[in-house]
Order: sequence, then structure tokens, then C-alpha cells
Amino acid sequence: MNTGDITAEALFERSRVTPSDERVFLLKVALALLVTGLGGFLALTGTWWSASIGVLLLTAMYTHMVELQHQCLHHSAFSRSAPHRPVGFLLGLPLLSAYSHYRVQHLQHHKYLGTPDDSEFFGFDTRAPLTWGSLLRAACSPGRLIGVGRDMAAGCRGTWTYTTGQIGERARRHVIAEYRAFAVFVAAALVLACWGHGTTVLLLWVAPLLLSLPVHFLLELPEHVLCDSDSTDVLRNTRTISGSWFSRWFTNGNNFHVEHHAAMTVPINRLPARHPVARELAVHSDTSYAAFYLRVLRVIREGSRGEAA
Repeated sequence: MNTGDITAEALFERSRVTPSDERVFLLKVALALLVTGLGGFLALTGTWWSASIGVLLLTAMYTHMVELQHQCLHHSAFSRSAPHRPVGFLLGLPLLSAYSHYRVQHLQHHKYLGTPDDSEFFGFDTRAPLTWGSLLRAACSPGRLIGVGRDMAAGCRGTWTYTTGQIGERARRHVIAEYRAFAVFVAAALVLACWGHGTTVLLLWVAPLLLSLPVHFLLELPEHVLCDSDSTDVLRNTRTISGSWFSRWFTNGNNFHVEHHAAMTVPINRLPARHPVARELAVHSDTSYAAFYLRVLRVIREGSRGEAA
């Protein structure tokens, strides 16, 4: 076995969640809740500038919580499987990201990446040409929220079905229960708004929810776009980004996406140790999110020039 083989094995090696990994995850959740509380306080202080900062903090934290939820999907946050669903559900509640639905579709994404059966919960067609129009439509489209509304209605009726693959009956019941809980949450928000607390609901939930659509899209975009989408090789169809300490924290290690796809059950806090290997072997690697977005801008500009020519 040559040195390259040993290096590749290090990237794909599996490992179990330890008590230390649990503590790291719980600290991340605690920090997210602390900043969320600060954002809520600022949003309700009354001055326009502090309210604006508060809403932006809530937007950032609700988006960050979905990245923490992503770790729960893979059961890599706790050493026991039981806590992942309740914690993951609560983390996804502000952005109406249903844990059990997200889990089955996301695991399908991992299984079928690089094939026509690939389907992601916050989908964006990585095979389509990049244009300003396609990016703006995907970033600002309310389509996901409309879909959640349909799923909540079907969940309340008990008729919800999974249309993009297979799902077990137990998981289906979990999805229905979670969409019913979302319906209760939304109904409670409407009652509060009708009871004279509309501004509070707007600042604490509705505005951050709407602002999170483009923010979350920009976090998800680098994962596979401009990669070899017709390849099933994770070293070719996925991107890794070195990132800063802030981007690593905010995305909960989602910048290490090659590393994650290579061994999806490895706790996120262990992925940085594998990054040097991924940078050496991966076809698509960037030093920062800014470098990636500049690459996207160049591709769009070159595409526009080609169309003009």
C-alpha cells in the first residue's frame, strides 16, 4: 500500500461519538441559545437600530441552528441515538425545518450524490448553468415555505407521503407528528399577532425567517455547485473550504464538506484534522467562502459574455 492509499484511508475512516464530542456540541447549542436570547432582547428594545441588529442576530442564529440540526441528522452529536430527534426538531423549529423529513431526504442525498436520484432538502440544481437570474430566484424564492405549508396541511390531515424515495412507516409517522407540531407553532404565532403582539411576532420570528432564505442558500451553495455533478466520487463532486474560525463556527463545519461526505457519521468537531488530507486529494478546494463566491461571479460573468458573443 502506497502513501496515497494511507492518506485516503485517513479521510474515509469512521469514528464514534465520545463524551468529549457531546460536550463540544452542547457548548455550541448553548452559545447559539445565548446569542439568540441577546438577539431577541435587542429586537424588542424599541430603537430601530437595536431592533435591526437583533433581527439580524436572530436570522444568523436560526440559520446556524439548522447547521447544528444537520449534525443531529447524522447522529454524530450524541453517543446515544435517542436525543438526536428531539434536539434536532427544536433546532429546526424557528426555520420550520422538519427533522425527520430533512433526515430521510438528506441521507438519500448522501447515498445518491452524483446520480439522477440525488435530492436535497434545500435543493438547487447544481447541473444547471449559473446565472444571476437562477441565483436570485433560488436565494429569494418562497417555494420552500410554500412547500412546508403544504406539508403541514397534509400532516394535519394525516395524508402526508414521501414522494422522492422510500420511507419507513415509523419515520413517516414522525414526519407527520413534526408537521403537526409546526402547525400548532404557526397557529400560536397567529393568535399572538391577532391578540395585539404582531410586532413581536414579526421581529422575533417572521422577519428572521424570511431573511434566512438567502442566508441559508449562500451557506449551502458551495457544497456541490461547480463540482463534477455527474461523478459519484466524493473527491470530485464535493467541495472543501478552509475557511476562517468564524465561518467554521457559523456553518458548524459545513465548509469541510468533502470530509463530511467521506465519513458522514464522524462528529463535526473532528473534521478539521482531516482537512489537510482533503485539500491534497479533493479536486475542488477553496481557501475561503469569499474565494468561492468570487469564483461564482467569474463563472456568471464569463457565461454572460459567451451569450452576448
